[in-house]
Amino acid sequence: MTTQADVVVVGGGLGGVAAAIAAARAGASVILTEELDRIGGQVTTQLVSALDEHPHVETFGASASYRLLRDRIRAACGGAANPGEGWVSRLCFPPAVGQSVMEQLLAEHGVQVRVNAAPVSADRDGDTITAIEFSDGTRLAATVFVDASERGDLLPLSGEDWSVGSEGFDAYAEPHAVPGGPDPLAQQSFTWCALLTYHPEHDGDDPGPAPARYEQLREHCGLDIAGWDGGVHRYRMFTDGPDGKPPFWTYRRLRADRPELIVLNWASNDCAGQDPIGDPVGAEKAGRELTAAFVHWLRTEAPREDGGTGYPGLRLAAAEAGTTDGYAAAPYLRESRRLRHDRPVTGHDLLPVPGRARARHLDGAVGIAWYHIDLHERTGHPAPVYQETAPFTIPARALAGQVSNLLMGAKNLAATQIAAAAYRVHAGEWAVGEAAGALAAVACASGSSARQVVDTPGLLATAQHDLARHGVPLSWIADVDSGDELYPAAHLLAAYGALEADLAAGLHVHPDDEPGTADAAALESAAAAVRTALGLSAPTESGAATWRERACAALAGLR
Repeated sequence: MTTQADVVVVGGGLGGVAAAIAAARAGASVILTEELDRIGGQVTTQLVSALDEHPHVETFGASASYRLLRDRIRAACGGAANPGEGWVSRLCFPPAVGQSVMEQLLAEHGVQVRVNAAPVSADRDGDTITAIEFSDGTRLAATVFVDASERGDLLPLSGEDWSVGSEGFDAYAEPHAVPGGPDPLAQQSFTWCALLTYHPEHDGDDPGPAPARYEQLREHCGLDIAGWDGGVHRYRMFTDGPDGKPPFWTYRRLRADRPELIVLNWASNDCAGQDPIGDPVGAEKAGRELTAAFVHWLRTEAPREDGGTGYPGLRLAAAEAGTTDGYAAAPYLRESRRLRHDRPVTGHDLLPVPGRARARHLDGAVGIAWYHIDLHERTGHPAPVYQETAPFTIPARALAGQVSNLLMGAKNLAATQIAAAAYRVHAGEWAVGEAAGALAAVACASGSSARQVVDTPGLLATAQHDLARHGVPLSWIADVDSGDELYPAAHLLAAYGALEADLAAGLHVHPDDEPGTADAAALESAAAAVRTALGLSAPTESGAATWRERACAALAGLR
C-alpha cells in the first residue's frame, strides 16, 4: 500500500525537522521519516546537544523558528540561559529536552512522523521520483521529496549525481582542498559520542577491564589537544589548565545540576582513517572502540589534580543517552554525500572580502548561515583546517539537482567539502532544511517541480517572500527585527542586491536614515528585480525619504 503526501522529508535530524515545519506551515501535508527510533539527529541520537553557532545568534542572524526552538529548550530547562553551562556553546542541554521540544513543534504543525524507517529504494518516472520504499515495509509517494538524511541517502537511491570526500584542489583552487584531483576517501573524522556523569564517591571502585584494542588506542587518549595555532592547548579535568584553559569537564557539559552530565566529544575520540559513507559498519566498530578506550583512559589514567590518576567514578549515562550503554545511537558525522552541481558553493564564496561585512553576494538566497570552515582530520591528510569566514547565505541552486522533485535539506547541499564544513553545524543545517521545506511547499502549491521553483524567477521570489514573511533571514541585517513590518521587504530586497553599495561595509541598514545616492540606487535596482520576478507593477511616486520608507514603497502591494 502506498501512502501519499504533498511532501515527504527523509531524515529526522535538524534539517528534516525544519523542512517539515516549513512545508507544513505553508499548507502542505507532510510526512517526516527517520531511520532510528527518535528524531533530532545531531542533538539526540548523536548526543551533540551543545549547539555550534555564530556569535550574533542571541540577537539576529537566525530564523524565527530556530529562535523558537532555542527558547522552548530553555523554557523546558527551567528558563536557564545555558542549562549545561558548557563553555563551548551558548546553549547546552540534555538530548531528551531537544527531542521533546522538536516533537512538540512537529505535532503543532500537523506533521506525521514515522521512526524506524530507513529508505531502501526509490522508484522513478523519467527525472521524477514517484515513491520511496522503506525498511518498515511502507511505501511513500509525494509531489516533492526532501533528503535530510545524515548520509544523503536519497542521492544514490534516486540516481542523482553526488560526491563525497574532497573535490581536490584542481577543481576550484580552494586553498584547503587536498592536492590534485578528487579523493572520495578523504572524508573527515567522525565522533561516536557518549554521555558521562561523575560520582566522586565511587572513585574507589574497580574501573573494570580494558576494552578491546585499548593498548593500541590509548596513545590517542589525553586531555591536551593540538590547537589551530600549531601549539598545544593544555587542559585539566575539573580545574583550569596551566595556561588558563577552562576545564575539560565543562567543555560540553549538558547539565550543570547534579549529577552533572557531559557529552564526550573531544579530540581523543575523533575517529579518522575510516569510510563512514562507504563502510558504515566498519566505521561504527572503529568509532565505538576509540570512544570506549577514551572512557577507560579517563577512568584509569587521566591525571588527577591530587597527583593520582584516573576517575573510576565516571559512569556512562545510558538513560540520558536513550541507549542501553550510554553511547550514541549514531555517529556524529561531519560530512555526507553532497549533491554534485556545475556551480556548487565553494570555500571562496564564504571568505571575508575587503570592504565588506558579508561574504560575496550569491543570487537566489533562501537562508543564511555562518560558521568558520572547520575541517577535522581527513583520511590521508591529517592536518585540521580552521579558516575564518564572513556571514554568508544559502543559494537556492545548491538545493536542487537533476532529479526534478528532490531537494537537499541538510549537509548534503551542493557545496564543496571546504564550504560544507561551514554549513554543517546545527544552525546551518536547520537553515538549509527550512529553505528546502519552503521551496517544496511552493512547488506543491504552484503545480511545479521543485527544480522549476529554483529555476523560475517568479516561483523562486515567491518562496523567498514566504520565507521572509515567516521570519527567515535572507541576508545579514542587524537592525531590522523579525517583528518589524519592514522585515520581509528588507530581506527580500537584500536577496536581490539592495545592500551591495555602501551598505555592504556593515551589517546595519540604518532603516530610519536617508540612504546615500549609491544605496538608494541599489535599493531601487533590487526592487525592480523583485517586481519583475513577481509581476508587480511599478509603484507610484511616494516621496519616500528613509531607507525604510523607500523599501516599503518599492514593494507596495506585496503582502
